Amino acid sequence: MNKNFVTLIDEYAGRLRHYVGFEMVVIPELKNTKALSVEQQKEAEGELILRQLQAGDHVVLLDEHGKEMRSVEFSAWMEKKMQTVGKRLAFVIGGPYGFSPQVYAAANEKLSLSQMTFSHQMIRLIFVEQLYRAMTIMRGEPYHHE
Repeated sequence: MNKNFVTLIDEYAGRLRHYVGFEMVVIPELKNTKALSVEQQKEAEGELILRQLQAGDHVVLLDEHGKEMRSVEFSAWMEKKMQTVGKRLAFVIGGPYGFSPQVYAAANEKLSLSQMTFSHQMIRLIFVEQLYRAMTIMRGEPYHHE
């Protein structure tokens, strides 16, 4: 983990906690991946992901094939979800090869941050910043400019 990314992620996570309960769980990286096929890696990562989910979670995969939104649209989507989701809203970032079929089966929705590919650290930073931005848009605060 690059310290600069960690610092920025922590900064936005702290800001975000002023608006909403927020927790980031990072599953451990798989070891000895050279001995595993792509499918085995997805399965192993999938098991780790599924262990973190709770019954009643609304699971949203951050997936290249998901729906793309502008920040204002994402804010409106978040506001609606915060009013309608009964338990936790759980966003999941996949491994380098995507998600296992079991994780896809557990998902309620898929969102895409971009059609481009980014590192996990970058996605964490971009996503936590977008969550923070969504909260400020909901509250009419000056962080976001049209």
